[in-house]
Amino acid sequence: MKLTTRSHYSVKALLDLSLQPNYGPTSVKAIARRQDLPAPYLEKLLIEMRRFGLVNSLRGSQGGYQLARQPSQISLGQILEAVGETIEPLPYYHPNRDQGSDWVTFSLWKRLHEKLKEALYKITLADLYYDARSWQASLGEATSFVV
Repeated sequence: MKLTTRSHYSVKALLDLSLQPNYGPTSVKAIARRQDLPAPYLEKLLIEMRRFGLVNSLRGSQGGYQLARQPSQISLGQILEAVGETIEPLPYYHPNRDQGSDWVTFSLWKRLHEKLKEALYKITLADLYYDARSWQASLGEATSFVV
């Protein structure tokens, strides 16, 4: 599985939103500036994630985007799915019926894929937040950080 720019930017944006006081709204420009992301591309990703129910958008001078759920209720799998990423392995591969080793390899990759998919749907934004905080603490860094 390869994490694309879409995946990376989407996770960074939602993790940034999870850091907002009371999960309040923040503008695309503010997220883009803090995370060093291109604002027009980020806006498209946030629109996709809004359609999927991961974020809400609020209009007006104090508007922007905010998480639609608690960080502990948003998984990496949901984020990837929302922006159209696939984690399906070799969708058109069919093992050779005459070669047993081909079936064993196919079965192995299928099982690994299921475990990966399971893990992506178990890891949440809250987990990533605490992982980042722990990592920073181990380095002796301050608690504010850029994702």
